Parts: sequence; structure tokens; C-alpha cells
Amino acid sequence: MAMYKVLLVEDEEVIRQGFRHWIPQVTSEFAIGWEASHGKEALAILKTDMPDAVITDIRMREMDGLALCAKIRERYPDLPIVIVSGHSDFAYAHGALRLGVADYLIKPIRRTALIQALERVKALIRKTSGVREEPPAGDVPERPPAESHQLIRKVKAHIQAHPDGDLRLQTLADIVHLNPAYLSQLFKAVTQSNLSDYITEARLERAKHLLATTGLKVFDVARLSGYQSPKHFMLVFKQATGVTPSDYRARQAAGTEPG
Repeated sequence: MAMYKVLLVEDEEVIRQGFRHWIPQVTSEFAIGWEASHGKEALAILKTDMPDAVITDIRMREMDGLALCAKIRERYPDLPIVIVSGHSDFAYAHGALRLGVADYLIKPIRRTALIQALERVKALIRKTSGVREEPPAGDVPERPPAESHQLIRKVKAHIQAHPDGDLRLQTLADIVHLNPAYLSQLFKAVTQSNLSDYITEARLERAKHLLATTGLKVFDVARLSGYQSPKHFMLVFKQATGVTPSDYRARQAAGTEPG
């Protein structure tokens, strides 16, 4: 399972499909965790979820890639960003480099260029999280098993109690006084699942409960389940359950949907 999850921001569906196909081919350490079609949608996702990196096109409707990068740098100064553009114009590259992006890729993207960009991103993630060297696959620094399980139980309990809260990796790491990268590795070692996947499951369980037991509007259900963007919430919900939130509620009411 991938160690690092990427937010892909691209307004062309064919390009998004390309990245979904390319990334698993060139690395097992990265996966597309979220997708947005423009900068405003990406910022809405970043309010509730925290990817390990962002890959964004430059020219998009609503908010372009450089404007998005500027907003990200204001709020998340250490989040690695890779710019993708069909334009080799120096002004674009210069503007991107001024914003401290990890790499600048020109379409059509070469396999080797994508690999190099992801390697740079991985190096930046490890540098900002305080991890200086690559541990062996599946290894985490030694810690007594009982203590490890206790720490993970505390993190899981916080997530279950606050699915609508700030569940960024750094925030959760601060709660148990651990390095963020270490917490991510420890959680996977103890639970055999990614921390981000567990957070998504907790938020969807909250959403299912609210849909089945209240008459709240889908917009409010999304917000109370940790999603500021109803559109993103509905996409995640349908991907996970196979039905829309409204259909899930109707089936619950009719007694045709498992609880």
C-alpha cells in the first residue's frame, strides 16, 4: 500500500486518468488520494484532508495553479508541490520556482521526469518531517509493543470523537507527541492500514449515522462529518458505498440498506 498520498489538481479528465495510470507504474510509494478540477476545489479539500504532496496544472478555470500554490504556501509552507504545464514559457517556470515548488514538469510528461519529481517530493517530505534516512521497508523505530498500541488507540479514539475536526497528520502527531512521519509509519505497522484511510472511514461512519438518524441536509451532514466541500463529500461517499448520500438515506428509511 502506498506510503504517500497526493492531491491531484487538473481540469482535464484525460490527464487525471493518465496520472492514475502512470504513478502506480513508476512507484509503489505514491498514490492519488484526492482529485480536484481547479484551485478552489483543491483548497476546499485541504480544509478537511492533508495530502503528503500536491501535483497541479497551471492553467485551470476558477483558480489557476500559481494562485493555488501561493495560497498553499500561505497556509501550508512545507507541503511539497509539483507544477505541471503545457507551457515551457520561462515566466511560468520562474513564477513557480519563486513559490518553492519541488519540480516543474512540461507536458507531455516523460516517465523519467515523473520519477525524479516524486523522488524530490519524497526527499522534501522526509526532510520536513525530521526523518534523515530511509528506513527498511515496513520498519519503524523500536518501541515497546504495549506502548505502540496505546498510542495508536489514543489517536484512533481522538479521530472517532472528532471526525469533523482538524485531523491533519501534524495535529494528530502533536496529540501523542510523536514525529508526524513516525506516527504515520507506526499506525500502519500496528493497524496494517493507512492513517488517512482510517480517517476517511471514521468520517463516512459519522455521515452514515447522521443520514440514517437525522433529517439534516446533505450539506450539513458533510460539514459535521469533516467535509467542507459537499461535492467532495458526495464523491467520496459514492466511491465508498456505491450510492449517493440521498439514496443511502432513502434505503435506510425503507429498510433496504444494511446499517
